Amino acid sequence: MADKRAPSDQSRSLRGPRRRTGVLFVCYANICRSPLAEGIFRHLVRERGLERAFAIDSAGVAALVGAAPYVHSVSVARRNGITLSGKSRQLVRADLYRFQHILLLDRVVEARLNQLCGPQARGAAPVHDPRGRVRLLATLTKPGARGAALDIHDPISEPESAFEQTFEQISANCRALLDELTN
Repeated sequence: MADKRAPSDQSRSLRGPRRRTGVLFVCYANICRSPLAEGIFRHLVRERGLERAFAIDSAGVAALVGAAPYVHSVSVARRNGITLSGKSRQLVRADLYRFQHILLLDRVVEARLNQLCGPQARGAAPVHDPRGRVRLLATLTKPGARGAALDIHDPISEPESAFEQTFEQISANCRALLDELTN
């Protein structure tokens, strides 16, 4: 979910004397999984007192621009002490340059990113950039995974219990990401 600051303010927040590490979570519509990932990661960062070290956002490859987070995502997050705010936004090419770490929620998003931006948008780096710049979020807890194991399940139009499972999967990967970025 987009930060409430204007885009120019947000991009400035990644530069400056102490450059903040930019982390962007990308799902399909930016209403279920990526807002959860953004909220979870913000929560974990706050728990460690690292708010000034990170600029965190989320976007969608086919965003429902301006939509609030999905009601079940909000509910599951709230039960876990996390508040989701903001509105959905479309991934834009500039995001690929503005954020140091771009975490994709599934292979559909990965394919759409390739369609939207093409390989030249990322330079010579493949989507599974060994430096971790653009990668599937699930690779953090399942580095050797293949196929569907690389996807964070999209629970849209499923009961709230499916959102609980997605929350747990995203949480584990966000903890692994924060550990990796702070060690």
